[in-house]
Amino acid sequence: MRVLLTGANGYIGVRLLYELLKQDHEVICAVRSASRLSIPDEIKEQIEIVEIDFLKIYDTTHLPQNIDVAYYLIHSMSSSTESFDSLEAESATNFVSLINKTSCKQIIYLSGIVNEDKLSKHLLSRKRVEELLYQADCALTVLRAGIIVGSGSSSFEIVRDLCEKLPVMITPKWVNTKTHPIAIRNVMSYLTGVLGREDCYDHSYDIGGKDVLTYKDMMLRYARMRKIKLYIFTVPVMTPKLSSYWLYFVTSTSYKLAQNLVNSMAVEVVARENDLGARLGIELYTYEEALEMAFSKIEQNQVASSWKDSMVSGRFFKRNLNKYKQVPSYGCLKDAQKLQSSNPEEALERIWSIGGKNGYYYATFLWKIRGYVDKLFGGVGLRRGRTNADKIYAGDSLDFWRVLVADKDEKRLLLFAEMKVPGEAWLEFEIDDEGVVHQTATFRPRGIWGRLYWYSMLPFHYFIFAGMIRHIATGN
Repeated sequence: MRVLLTGANGYIGVRLLYELLKQDHEVICAVRSASRLSIPDEIKEQIEIVEIDFLKIYDTTHLPQNIDVAYYLIHSMSSSTESFDSLEAESATNFVSLINKTSCKQIIYLSGIVNEDKLSKHLLSRKRVEELLYQADCALTVLRAGIIVGSGSSSFEIVRDLCEKLPVMITPKWVNTKTHPIAIRNVMSYLTGVLGREDCYDHSYDIGGKDVLTYKDMMLRYARMRKIKLYIFTVPVMTPKLSSYWLYFVTSTSYKLAQNLVNSMAVEVVARENDLGARLGIELYTYEEALEMAFSKIEQNQVASSWKDSMVSGRFFKRNLNKYKQVPSYGCLKDAQKLQSSNPEEALERIWSIGGKNGYYYATFLWKIRGYVDKLFGGVGLRRGRTNADKIYAGDSLDFWRVLVADKDEKRLLLFAEMKVPGEAWLEFEIDDEGVVHQTATFRPRGIWGRLYWYSMLPFHYFIFAGMIRHIATGN
């Protein structure tokens, strides 16, 4: 089948792409920018990529006409606390107008469980998108999920951060809310299982795993599996704003996502029973099994996607990052260093492994302090880490950087800063044909504060950058 995949650079989208290719489907990925699709080049060669922003369609905007099925995986919850519902409605409306001009027979939408009378803004928005998608000329299949558990999922990473970092927690009342977690592997089975099935046309199904748990149960079971001592005390009063700040400072989530999550955590999301799993032959996993599979992927360095690689996890989700690939020179301040390497291949591997748990090879504690300061002022900090220890692609997040270029053949890595700075910053690594490692930090200041920032950091730059390139080039 010819399958259109929207939201292809998101956590679910990347994983679904791999599953569809395994099943020999022809896949068309609709993304805002092809450079944001953080997958290997050999995968890009197997797919068709269409650049389209469903919030900005024009008379000339179109989708390929020959489409059998379309997946709608576009969400805006992480990008705004005020207007994400109107953005999601606008995206869905524009999608319907475009898909109606194609030969598409079925739309598959991954939504949220919406069984309670009183819903959060986030879940109301999901429900509204369903209503808009039903207006399409083709059939609609809706899969409604709650907490999705898998390596790299936002839910898994938040629970992981809380349990690993806080042996004692003072928590708000929402930790006693019931939810219905489901393993990412089961989600993939549902998404591919309903593909092209006419008996699923114009039907909605709740999907959940084997266990109905509270958020407190999820954290305690995680701690038990990881052999961590964890004590949770619930207080009757903790405002949503305070809860949001709590999640933001302790976990890797952004403040906007934390705020929207907290508002949803007061609502029970328990799946209603249906026979879809039995019809598709899906064996559901327990919460513990989902955790075990997630850690297995992490330990094997095989995390296929992470929510943190999505553009909405950073500061510049609305910008076209292509224009930043050409590092400017006019009006910029630079720290350029170079050093001969006796083993360029090993130096390249060190470049490709920078950040995350590996740190920055020299004065990593200062990088950590910079990350804490960034988080304090509302930035992303260092908590996003990196998805894989030694693999990196254009579009990935890397601590408080965004990867613009990752060309191993050309031996070049270009990073763009998503930290809070009074200007724009790039960090570039390149190894030339003579085995010389080039390391260049470029800063385009914004006004007098930008220049004061750069010059105040010069004493630190002097030995941080010198130590970093020395270790990259020589390993010492």
